[in-house]
Amino acid sequence: MKIAISGKGGVGKTTLSALMAQYYADKGRDVLVVDADPSPCLADALGFPHELREKLTPVAEMEDLIYERTGAKKGSIGGYFIMNPRVDDIPERFSVTHRGVRLLEMGAIETGGSGCICPEGALLRTLVTHLLLRRDEVLILDMYAGVEHLGRATADAVDAMLVVVEPTMRSLGTAAQIKKLANDIGITRVYLVGNKVRDEEEAEFVRGNSPDLPVIGILPATDKVIEADRLGVPVYDHAPELVEAARQIADKVDDLVMARSEGNGQ
Repeated sequence: MKIAISGKGGVGKTTLSALMAQYYADKGRDVLVVDADPSPCLADALGFPHELREKLTPVAEMEDLIYERTGAKKGSIGGYFIMNPRVDDIPERFSVTHRGVRLLEMGAIETGGSGCICPEGALLRTLVTHLLLRRDEVLILDMYAGVEHLGRATADAVDAMLVVVEPTMRSLGTAAQIKKLANDIGITRVYLVGNKVRDEEEAEFVRGNSPDLPVIGILPATDKVIEADRLGVPVYDHAPELVEAARQIADKVDDLVMARSEGNGQ
């Protein structure tokens, strides 16, 4: 099961990632969640204790590892480097586990843009390819508003891309952009999740203004997300109404993946 979660900054994709990751773990699934946001905060949403958060460093910031694996020369610009470096040991070496959820912070490429030909980009894209194609677990990618870490080679491995939106036209506009980026590289299983929805009128607003994406679930508006952050506890433990909504979304994703497997004769 490979799930990518994206959306405009602040819409709640990290909250959804944390809820789904803990739900799958509690069901006994082997779960790896990857924080690919430029400002990682999944550890907090999952309630990882301070001593474990201290052990986390985004892979994109591990300069020595990047230079070692790619053969790039430190401090140089341009030149030759390995485009498919070894990455198979990274998930175990640099992740931490709490309550059955393994967390890896990916980080972001800070220079050159999403398509930069650079050692950092080569390592991150190879790592994502490894995670999507060569590992057998529930993988949840908490991504920024785009598909920077994905590519055509991994498009078919993404079982579902969930785009989280608020009930606003601006947020839905970002969803349309993400849909186009995903479709451009061959990701067609893209679904919408409404978040911070206060009532049925706002839920209908999301459904009625969806950029031609199926709405797979709705998360209700609640102050408990902020309360959980302030108290330093997992949102999963503090907001049962969100857990129930996330459970329904996760079960629908399960059904979609199963239907796809049966359709392929697997």
